[in-house]
Amino acid sequence: MDGQRPTGREIDGARIAVMGATGALGSLVAAELAARGARLLVVGRDRERLDALGTGVPVVADLGDAHAGDVVAAAAREHLGGLDGLVNAAGVVAFGTLADTPDEVVEELFLTNVIGPLFLVRRVLPLLEESEGFILQLSAVVAERPMPRMAAYSASKAALSAVATALRTELRRSRVDVYDVRPPHTETGLASRPISGVAPGLPTGLAPADVAHRIVEALAAGAKDLGPGSFS
Repeated sequence: MDGQRPTGREIDGARIAVMGATGALGSLVAAELAARGARLLVVGRDRERLDALGTGVPVVADLGDAHAGDVVAAAAREHLGGLDGLVNAAGVVAFGTLADTPDEVVEELFLTNVIGPLFLVRRVLPLLEESEGFILQLSAVVAERPMPRMAAYSASKAALSAVATALRTELRRSRVDVYDVRPPHTETGLASRPISGVAPGLPTGLAPADVAHRIVEALAAGAKDLGPGSFS
């Protein structure tokens, strides 16, 4: 045995924090988990939108804030008595050539898509080690298939996947499972809300509800490396 579970996760009764729970995909993942009996913290920046989800304990925190993980960990202890899993479904996108991408946009991409998740994991990890829990990071197809006019965004998602790969080995003895999810283009509407630039012509993406269902199925089955081909 290498310390990893040979099987998947029991979702019914699991205490799970969903970061980015008000997003198009994060909200659907949260709904799927709740439908299967998970006890949730739903985490996002807007309290009204969190309340509108109608599920879980709302936690207001900004992933770009180094102290967001402290807020999540405190809420998990107070409301759930601990934490069995962390789902990070937050992220931002930008388009355009690297030469035309402002420095502050590159910084925001990496703050939200890489640095914030690292801060978050560091702060909730003690709880996940106590429960032998899991981390599920939502990356993207561009992590392994970088796209022109998306260089900085592709690099940020590749970095997030690299973190997941490294943590899978680092946390083996702690029996904390790490899931790296890299779905193909999905019709979440994120491409229409870039922090910079204009989206190139993209083919019709997958239905968000189907992608969310597949993610939760993978979690339940213990499929820790979920590349774009896993969604076809």
